[in-house]
Amino acid sequence: MHTLLFLEPGHFHAALTLRAANPRIDPTVHLYARPGPERDAFMALVGSFNARADRPTGWTVRTHESADPERALVEERRGDIVILAGRNRPKLGAIARLHAAGLHVLADKPWLTESAALPDLEQATAGWPLAMDIMTFRHEAAARLTQKIAADPGLFGALGRQADEPAIDIQSVHHLLKMVNGAPLRRPSWYYDTRIQGDGLVDIQSHMADQAQWILGDGPGFVFERDYELEDARRWSTPVPRELFEASTGLGDYPEPLAPHVDAGVLQLACNGEIRYRLRGVPVRQRAEWGQREPEGGGDAHRTTVRGERATVIARRGPETGFRAEVHVAPHDPGPGFEARLSETLAAWEADMPGLSHRPSSLGREIVIPSALHTPHEAHFPMVLDDFLDLLDAGDRPAALAARIRARYTLLARARERSAPAGG
Repeated sequence: MHTLLFLEPGHFHAALTLRAANPRIDPTVHLYARPGPERDAFMALVGSFNARADRPTGWTVRTHESADPERALVEERRGDIVILAGRNRPKLGAIARLHAAGLHVLADKPWLTESAALPDLEQATAGWPLAMDIMTFRHEAAARLTQKIAADPGLFGALGRQADEPAIDIQSVHHLLKMVNGAPLRRPSWYYDTRIQGDGLVDIQSHMADQAQWILGDGPGFVFERDYELEDARRWSTPVPRELFEASTGLGDYPEPLAPHVDAGVLQLACNGEIRYRLRGVPVRQRAEWGQREPEGGGDAHRTTVRGERATVIARRGPETGFRAEVHVAPHDPGPGFEARLSETLAAWEADMPGLSHRPSSLGREIVIPSALHTPHEAHFPMVLDDFLDLLDAGDRPAALAARIRARYTLLARARERSAPAGG
């Protein structure tokens, strides 16, 4: 049985790993954090999981206060797995130190905010113990289906390599003020400091870089210098007026560290970004944007377009779908045999994704995904933890996983360098 250690959980993703009970995890977990609202928020969210009527959890959180929580965690060694989710700027250095101390680490993305952290990346991903980032997107039904279709040569063909459009085009829109687990999300003030949280080229982009690797085929691993050609990167801001900042953080005014980014009384948050590159010759575009407030009855919006020789796959979720995830396949040559071939393919996936069917759509054929395959985003965090435990229990440190992590964070660091103004 494994025991979890939580180090300074400054982001609600840390608590979400405990959203479901797990027989491989000791129900007593240990929290190393200084007193404050971030620790209180962690305790409250875990408490809500314990108190809910439907499948309540039974976690006991033991708190350990220290002037140096990381040092105390390592010295006391009350468990074997450290969960990290919070301030991103110091994260990669902490992962490297915990790894060197012999502790397994499951850490939220992104692992870095700038290229100055890259020297720690090799240490953090070298050999055993295991360090892995939390890539929840691989548990989304629409993302899984997109990957499976793109990997099917008879249905999809090879990825396109035309210079005028990306073969893998991933776009998303998120919101600064949103609902999580049925309540408004309270963000710490440092979330709005890109020096700590990271800007639009390193946060959501880490998920997108992982998705591009997945679609291309994880294979034996990626090497940035060999497999990536960075073509362009840019970032821009979303205005955060005081009333939005207060609703999100509970603070009435911007703290002093944010002053350099306040223009005419409004915080300009550089949270949006676009990266264009080639991955093993395949053109990729990643674009992440942040709106101010989550729309009524809505949520985050995603669109992934993957272009192949035989067909194009479009996965989308947004206002045009009623914020329901959809996957469409647009064959380049529909022909009389396409629908039969699609039916045969979906039937072959019955064991992994049961109940798939298809119907006509304005984009070609929509893959109908049964509701049982759709799981909420919050539910994916304990799934990632379970994946992590599978690797630990197998004693497996996949070299390809380490290579993927190193390649994608190197990409983001280099993209940020390319987009930064002189001295930025």
